[in-house]
Amino acid sequence: MRLCGDIGGTKVLLALAEDSPDRTAVPRWRLQRRYACADYTGFAPMLGDFLAKAQAAGARSVEISGGCLAVAGPVDADGRHAPLTNRPWTIDATALAATHDLGPLLLVNDFAAAAAGIDVISAQDIVELQAGEPLDHGVRVVVGAGTGLGVAALLWQENHGYRILPGEGGHCGFAPLDEEQAALWAFLREHATDGRVTAERVVSGPGLLAIYDFLCSRQPADQPDPRNAADPAAALTELAAAQPESLAHQAVDLFCAAYGAFAGDLALTLLARGGVYIAGGIAAHILPQLSSGPFLAAFNAKAEHRELVARMPVRIVTDPQLGLKGAALLATTK
Repeated sequence: MRLCGDIGGTKVLLALAEDSPDRTAVPRWRLQRRYACADYTGFAPMLGDFLAKAQAAGARSVEISGGCLAVAGPVDADGRHAPLTNRPWTIDATALAATHDLGPLLLVNDFAAAAAGIDVISAQDIVELQAGEPLDHGVRVVVGAGTGLGVAALLWQENHGYRILPGEGGHCGFAPLDEEQAALWAFLREHATDGRVTAERVVSGPGLLAIYDFLCSRQPADQPDPRNAADPAAALTELAAAQPESLAHQAVDLFCAAYGAFAGDLALTLLARGGVYIAGGIAAHILPQLSSGPFLAAFNAKAEHRELVARMPVRIVTDPQLGLKGAALLATTK
């Protein structure tokens, strides 16, 4: 068995995957669990809890021959340590493997794992926004908003298949498209502790709430105010879907425009004729507005290169296990 994990800033998915001779197949799970980061002081006690449950279910640690943990943050050059960007945790693969006798653990960026999972997800978990004119073996881009904004690319290499290139493109500067977005940039800069406004501070779960705060600074909030809910982001997206005239709907539209522009800029930078895949936890919750709102218009608004980006396929991935499946595949191929 292999230990697999998708470790984000809000939630963590952990699983044990059965070993399989087919290293390109959908993983077969022996055990899966979902954890909330807020319930733990660090990843080590969370993993301890998972392994205790695994043992209770009949899966012994000696059966685990290594694995792969996908981490929402940059992996250090030694490949053994990774700090989470949006939670004060550091994953130490060597210490975890030694403590629990797990065998070698591979650490990868969470969107490297998402990229690895693209080819094994079901067709029913892909929604096509733009058919484009895909090129065989063209560059692919995977981008996704959740607690943060993840990015990865896939570059074809003859006789080796796709090579995954992780990145931290979500931390590039936010580029406003119009006067309203310029005002949003100014609002965010005023409230930023370091004076910098990145794409992630707009295109993410916290970014969506920040957009709503910005709109509320200019007009009354919706009632009931979604920010007072137990899960403000979920309440905001639900209100947006139910009430097209609400401020929440305006916030999601502005979010989608910024999201589309960022994804289009990334696709243009890498000439992603193999497809742009929109992943992350938010996409599935705002699928109607992503499909019919300003996302695609902003994606394609590239002046003299509009026709070029219009030839790039754009697909939304709704499988919540994309990163976990990718981690399982990387665990058996590295």
